[in-house]
Amino acid sequence: MKLASLREGRDGELVVVSRDLGTCVPASDVACTLQQALDNWRDAAPQLKRTYDRLNEGPIDGLMPFDARACTSPLPRAYQWADGSAYVTHVELVRKARGAEMPQSFWTDPLMYQGGSDSFIGPADAILAADEAFGIDFEGEIAVITDDVPMGVPVDAAESHIKLVMLANDVSLRNLIPAELAKGFGFFQAKPASAFSPVAATPDELPGAWRGAKLHLPLTVMLNGERFGAPNAGVDMTFSFAQLIAHAAKTRTLGAGTIIGSGTVSNGDRSAGSCCIAERRMLEQIESGAAKTPFLRFGDQVRIEMFDTEGRSIFGAIDQHVVQYDGP
Repeated sequence: MKLASLREGRDGELVVVSRDLGTCVPASDVACTLQQALDNWRDAAPQLKRTYDRLNEGPIDGLMPFDARACTSPLPRAYQWADGSAYVTHVELVRKARGAEMPQSFWTDPLMYQGGSDSFIGPADAILAADEAFGIDFEGEIAVITDDVPMGVPVDAAESHIKLVMLANDVSLRNLIPAELAKGFGFFQAKPASAFSPVAATPDELPGAWRGAKLHLPLTVMLNGERFGAPNAGVDMTFSFAQLIAHAAKTRTLGAGTIIGSGTVSNGDRSAGSCCIAERRMLEQIESGAAKTPFLRFGDQVRIEMFDTEGRSIFGAIDQHVVQYDGP
């Protein structure tokens, strides 16, 4: 099934969305918000699925057109947002461009940081930044939402805790990262609010594409109307979502509604393009000695979307413009 949150209060109004993303119906008879549904997923999911099946069969009470621009991120705020870096070839490239060796442990132990989750931006909301000199970048990713995950969950049991899949734009301010990492305490200012696709889907909505806790379809990124990249999210993903969840839960439980990100989707075969500007700049630096592609400028448009094998949008699009922030 497919779920979304319309703009209503801080936590949105949960709606069930048709498979073709054309219509939706409120889910208030089951749960007012997606977080409420996740808190009681065992009971809520079958009821939401019945509504979803009826919606796809024909008109039902409460039917209305689905408008992605009226959506927040599926979880407008979450108890936890942990972003991995599952595409190790991407990490290797970034380090190579600055002449740094990559520790062998990166192939066996995932990188992960905990991002801000108190206020995500919607899929059509502006990317706000005070200064272009911050090095504004998009990062096209896959993300999953879990139910309650016990501490120490083994990898072979972790996939069962994945309840929903969606897309992410993990916005990064590249020129702020070096100084923050030099302090030895991780990201903070360099990672502003992230955005997620209008729709989150259960894994069974991805027949043939969801295998081994990975999503085997291209992730298409457009910059100002031109294709920037479409690498396959299932190729070269060193760590599956099951492995990322087990890593995150090694020393803590994960509460229902935890979001786990894949990190920037990237393929070792660079012909498919990139899902972030930083990767393209690194390739340019390696090939010609200088990065040429600029980071985002005010007015730029970023669109991130995934299509099924018949060309239909699965999650709707993250479609954002970069806008200068002029203060509160």
